[in-house]
Amino acid sequence: DDMYCVFLGKAVQTVNPPNASVGTAQIADLAVTSGKLASGVLPTNTPAFESYGSANMTGVADAVYVKLIMNTEKFDTDSMYDSSTNYRFTPTIAGKYYVYGMCGMYSETNYSLNVANIAIKKNGSFYKVMNNTFDASYEPNENTLFVGAVVDFNGSSDYVELYARSNVTSGTSTLDIDESSGTFGAYKIIE
Repeated sequence: DDMYCVFLGKAVQTVNPPNASVGTAQIADLAVTSGKLASGVLPTNTPAFESYGSANMTGVADAVYVKLIMNTEKFDTDSMYDSSTNYRFTPTIAGKYYVYGMCGMYSETNYSLNVANIAIKKNGSFYKVMNNTFDASYEPNENTLFVGAVVDFNGSSDYVELYARSNVTSGTSTLDIDESSGTFGAYKIIE
């Protein structure tokens, strides 16, 4: 003879599990959203900065790389960009960063721009260079250049700076680095 007992009950309250008793195996996929995580749990794209020049650089010598004076910060999340003396970014958190720069340039003598360059230098050496060379029969008066690169930083002494160079038929150039035409920035890549 078999006897079966069926208990019909009613839940009257919910009991929370003891602290630290639930592991990842008990959590359903996609049940945790970023809104439910504590601050600082998700990685961010910082340190980061972006800057531009407060004034254009005029009378720039022909065919010479010059450091762009990006002395106005749009933002600098961790105060790692020097906008007053060296105009360089020296992050103290190691990793890969996307570094970018933009500069307009024009000949101060109409229609005589032969070559236009913009470059990212890492620790004083050329890292990435963007080059525009113009046909002698078509020498424009102005050009805007952009350069970008992924750069690995050691988190202590590595730094980057932004340089530009213009080659004109005669005279000097202006480097247009104000907010509308110039920028220098970087942000950490989430790895």
